[in-house]
Amino acid sequence: RGRLVESGGDSVESGASLTLSCKASGLDYSSYSIGWFLQIPGKQREGVAVIDNDGDRNYVGSAKGRFIVSRDNGQTTVTLELNDLQPEDTGLYICAARRGPSTPFHDRWPTLVFDEWGQGTQVTVSL
Repeated sequence: RGRLVESGGDSVESGASLTLSCKASGLDYSSYSIGWFLQIPGKQREGVAVIDNDGDRNYVGSAKGRFIVSRDNGQTTVTLELNDLQPEDTGLYICAARRGPSTPFHDRWPTLVFDEWGQGTQVTVSL
């Protein structure tokens, strides 16, 4: 069974940047697209960004123009660079893996079934 482990979360002030990592093991990494989701207490989990195995990307909402998702297939790691962080970006960032491409579904990709999920890494942004 596959395993995903996130890291890089921290407490920062508005305007700061962070880079989150998602390390995958136990799955055929090159066959999976990797998505990042944000879980805020009391709210529905929402998609942030996804990257396919060929490097195609899709960003959701305020992530466009601020966040950058990339993958290193040799290291089986996907990173999410968060720039100009704001308090509304606070929450648990979770990565998930889905067999096959996700970007052909455009903005509907967060509704797809993802096969493996990590535990998340917390990002807290203060004014």
